[in-house]
Amino acid sequence: MKCIYCKAEMRRGTAPFYIDRKGLHITLDEVPAWVCPQCGEVYFEEEEVNSIQALITAVEEKSQKFAQTA
Repeated sequence: MKCIYCKAEMRRGTAPFYIDRKGLHITLDEVPAWVCPQCGEVYFEEEEVNSIQALITAVEEKSQKFAQTA
């Protein structure tokens, strides 16, 4: 797989993922990803994206209980 920015060959590795959304701050330190050794661009495959989205949805749903009690 080639990086769309610098055209270097991507390598399998891990990358951090951060999101700040609706008052939540989620940090994942090591998500499997394709990483460009030249420019640092990161690509997550569909399985990882789906897992991240499911995690965000679950955290949002559970955190609504905190908002209701405040």
